[in-house]
Amino acid sequence: MQSKNKKFKKELVVKSSTDNLAQIREFTQIAAQESGFSNENVGKIVLAVDEACTNIIKHAYKYSPVGDINISVRLEQSKFIISIIDEGGHFNPDIIPEPDIREYHKKRKAGGLGMYLMKKLMDEVKYTNLNENRNQVILVKYLT
Repeated sequence: MQSKNKKFKKELVVKSSTDNLAQIREFTQIAAQESGFSNENVGKIVLAVDEACTNIIKHAYKYSPVGDINISVRLEQSKFIISIIDEGGHFNPDIIPEPDIREYHKKRKAGGLGMYLMKKLMDEVKYTNLNENRNQVILVKYLT
């Protein structure tokens, strides 16, 4: 593992298309690896960011490929912080109930677990409406 005092910041801006998810995953993977995370935690971070961006594409932009997704990652002390900003429709995470995983599995549902996964994979997940047309999700993973 690398020094916990290392600091850096990187940024990626892509259009809101599922075609860009591979680029987002690669960007996130490289940044998490450079921060010193284990392969297991790199995988968790990449999956959480992928889920967040997929939700933005589906729900905030309703599959319109013209919106921007701005992803910035930074390492400060022992916190890896991912900020994802979009200008799509607003989202209130409080209206999404915690899923019953047994029921979900029993009914063989597909999709709908993005927020649940993000919360399980990351140490902190925070949604903010920055203003009337900008949303931000912040995902944090501690480097231990």
